Amino acid sequence: MKKIAQILLAVVIVAFVYVIYKQISTPIRFENDLKSKSAQVIERIKDIRTAERAYKSKYQKFTADWDTLANFILNETLEMERKLVDEDDSVGLAMLKKQGKKNVEKFTVAVIDTIFSPKKLSKEDIMNMRYIPTTNNQAQFILEAGQITTESKIVIPVVECRAPYIMFLDTVTYRQEIINKIDDDVNNFNRYPGIKFGSMDAGNNEAGNWED
Repeated sequence: MKKIAQILLAVVIVAFVYVIYKQISTPIRFENDLKSKSAQVIERIKDIRTAERAYKSKYQKFTADWDTLANFILNETLEMERKLVDEDDSVGLAMLKKQGKKNVEKFTVAVIDTIFSPKKLSKEDIMNMRYIPTTNNQAQFILEAGQITTESKIVIPVVECRAPYIMFLDTVTYRQEIINKIDDDVNNFNRYPGIKFGSMDAGNNEAGNWED
């Protein structure tokens, strides 16, 4: 009887130690997972923002269509300008003036070859840009675009791209931690519970909430 009691006590102690270990280790593992996955999401959402800004520079609007954005990156060009001679080169400037030329030359460059420089993205990278990292291409960023009228009656294009925490974090393993994180962001910091840039409510220069 005494031996059985000792075994039961040992089992209780082991279970108690395991519960304490989980209570201590789970929040730490969650923070590490949140940091790692958020970094991957931020890296990709920055590329999306870069592409949207380039699209706007050509069309004076943003797009909410992933296929349109991918086609723009892969197949279109941007018009650029460069100086023909240095502004301090008086002889060169005089020659241009004599020839009736301006000190500006326009040229075109492929979108994919310039906007992400020095980083190089492949066609596969571009086609997968819509997918939130770590989701095995199952979850897409939420992308919206449109126009708003400011208080001074100016119509401006706006865009918003976001990835909620619940779309790229493990909601089974870290269910309570995610609930706490979302509640903290929304109710204590008035912050979007995830990664995002831009706003459909106001022009904010496509600011990212990770830059706060």
